[in-house]
Amino acid sequence: MGASQPDGAINKAGRSRHSNQEPDPDTSETSAGVRIGMELVQATRPFARESTARSWRYVLSTFTLMIAALVGAGMAPWWPLRLALSILGALVMVRAFITFHDYMHGAILRDSRIAGWLFQLYAGFALTPASSWKKSHNYHHGHVGRISAASVGAFPLMTTRMWRDASFAQRFSYRFQRHPLVVLFGYVTVFFFSITLLPLLTEPRQHKDAAWVLLFHGGLIAVLWLFGGFDVALFSMILPMAIASALGSYLFFAQHSFKRMYVISPEAWTFYRAALKSSSYMRLCKLMQWFTGNIGYHHIHHLNVRIPFYRLPEAMAAIPELQSPVTTSLAPRDIVDCFRACLWDENQQRMVSYREACKL
Repeated sequence: MGASQPDGAINKAGRSRHSNQEPDPDTSETSAGVRIGMELVQATRPFARESTARSWRYVLSTFTLMIAALVGAGMAPWWPLRLALSILGALVMVRAFITFHDYMHGAILRDSRIAGWLFQLYAGFALTPASSWKKSHNYHHGHVGRISAASVGAFPLMTTRMWRDASFAQRFSYRFQRHPLVVLFGYVTVFFFSITLLPLLTEPRQHKDAAWVLLFHGGLIAVLWLFGGFDVALFSMILPMAIASALGSYLFFAQHSFKRMYVISPEAWTFYRAALKSSSYMRLCKLMQWFTGNIGYHHIHHLNVRIPFYRLPEAMAAIPELQSPVTTSLAPRDIVDCFRACLWDENQQRMVSYREACKL
């Protein structure tokens, strides 16, 4: 991709203003000359123009590298090499998922039948039925930054008051759904159960493709195991899926559950506020930006879902109002902070841990 993040803007604005204090919900809306609301959304629209050739170049190169790495992981004669290729395949799978994600949003290749067939096959491989993914993900975009004890398209979010009044069963369910192990084992908990199996069981007519996805995914593992042995199935599919699912689940979790996240009241909620105050910017090195398909520019993605993943850095570099987001990263300290940000305290207007909630 080649596009890099505007480090100077983040260093001067993002870190100095936000790193050690809670976000001010009104700062960006009271400064003179700062574009807000639909005016800011309008400013992002030039970047929502896709280059079809560029989209195909990135999609084909990503899928080619992914297939090569996974085939190599299954066929390499030396197990350390197989492990390395399996990890590489997992990282490229995350990037491939972002291309699928953008296609589902209509940001890339939306009028291409060939792309539709390609991503339909990928949906089976990645255990992500298009129907349930689109329904839950669209719900997520319409409700990010809002309080919800239900996990529809996202991890649930309670206030300290709700937590105080919750029953033992409700608390257990909430803690379980947000537990780090649920994210770590996202292959089973998120992709197999939440995205595929549960929609099929609860609404079978609406999610018939989930049955096809289960058959395709399970059948592919069975074929690899039958003709290549367990080690081939493990290194070429099971392990890469487990690693990619864990990373993907954490990226999604951390982008909407972090230390300085701001939860918006129902009366004040807008797409604009949810994008800039309830969605993080994840600082990553250029290599991880490539593997994650720039999904770390999540505040911009939520502001305008039609911006292709490869143009998100351009939008941030060109629009000053997008250059001071609340940030997180894959650093161990930030990961711990994300998992400790469990409940929204309405009095303090900040995320708190369970321990802090008990003290309150």
